[in-house]
Amino acid sequence: MAEEGLDAGGGARLRAGHKSADFMMGFRTIPGFVRRHSWQFLLGIGLVVLSGLLYFLHYLVFRDPHHIFIYLLGDIAFVPVDVLLVTLIIHRLLTFKDKRNRLAKLNMVIGAFFSEAGTALLTLFSDFDPRLEEIHKELVFTDRWTDREFRELDRRLRRHVFSVDIARMDLVELRDFLVAKRDFLLRLLENQNLIEHESFTDLLWAITHLTEELVSRKDLMHLPASDERHLGVDIQRAYTALVHHWLAYMGHLKRGYPYLFSLAMRTNPFDETASPVVK
Repeated sequence: MAEEGLDAGGGARLRAGHKSADFMMGFRTIPGFVRRHSWQFLLGIGLVVLSGLLYFLHYLVFRDPHHIFIYLLGDIAFVPVDVLLVTLIIHRLLTFKDKRNRLAKLNMVIGAFFSEAGTALLTLFSDFDPRLEEIHKELVFTDRWTDREFRELDRRLRRHVFSVDIARMDLVELRDFLVAKRDFLLRLLENQNLIEHESFTDLLWAITHLTEELVSRKDLMHLPASDERHLGVDIQRAYTALVHHWLAYMGHLKRGYPYLFSLAMRTNPFDETASPVVK
């Protein structure tokens, strides 16, 4: 019994020691917090002290504590409204402006992608699309198109199945083109602005995956039918995403950059008569 009492007493002291240690550990984290946020902490203390001094000066001049407490209570009562204005309205406006700026930078990245690789890749895919005639005329647009026409075309294209005749396609040429653009695509994936555009990131991953599939095969000229079907699915994934992002980017150029849109019309990968030369 005596041993049990000693064990119980020792356990109680051990638990108390743990609680004391936890308390001391929590206490020690306070100076660390102050060091990490030193200027914010000092600014907060300074503002509180300044407010107290001003209220004390008010009391010394007017000797009217009743008046001080009336306005103090009124100021405190306005705090929830102030929080509403700052956090919900002003913060929302600033967030909207910041998001618009990030989207503008993102469209610059998308523009660089289509200039460097996207348009040429669309040409490679569309040249071997057996169903291109079904949508060929719709993808040849003019400078009179409106945002509504671009949106309606995008909805119609989502019902279309994009594919390529892989048996006729030069997979070696496609592989060499993608390998030449591999470093460029990887640098795009490192761009922080792409965080705002998940679907475009998915497009880059689809193209990167297709590159890896093609590079991993030593002989692209003699593939079994099952492997051709597998590569056809990978190409279809990249081709479909590429068309929709290209169309959205064309709408963006039409809205804000008519001179870039003019060049895009003259280099339309779906227009067989397109030429960069102004006629």
